Amino acid sequence: MLITRRERFNAAHRLFREDWTDEKNEAFFGKCSNPNWHGHNYILFVTIKGDVNPDTGFVINLKDLSKIVREKVIDKIDHKNLNLEVDFMKNQIVSTENVAIAIWNELKADIKNLGAELYCIKLVETENNFVEYFGN
Repeated sequence: MLITRRERFNAAHRLFREDWTDEKNEAFFGKCSNPNWHGHNYILFVTIKGDVNPDTGFVINLKDLSKIVREKVIDKIDHKNLNLEVDFMKNQIVSTENVAIAIWNELKADIKNLGAELYCIKLVETENNFVEYFGN
């Protein structure tokens, strides 16, 4: 059984490599390399996999999943600069792909402790762009 929790957050970031010039960054990353940052209204889908517990009728209690996602991810990234303020994004290019991987890494162990398996992180950056990450 798969079950998904949706969350939303807003964050700013800049796509760039420190070892490249501003010109090279702009040529490669375009407007997303604006030195003054830019932001998105992200939508995060956390999908877990597991068996339905016959005693509860749940794979896991969604209140528990919501609490973990909020504490491990949303509270750390909502209305933040992903490049400067988010510990789990340090020393990375802050692409949507890398944010999804980092969120996976933040959640995987806690979800396993609830008796389920993290199945997919889907991160929607714009109405036209999203990534899905299914782990290593």
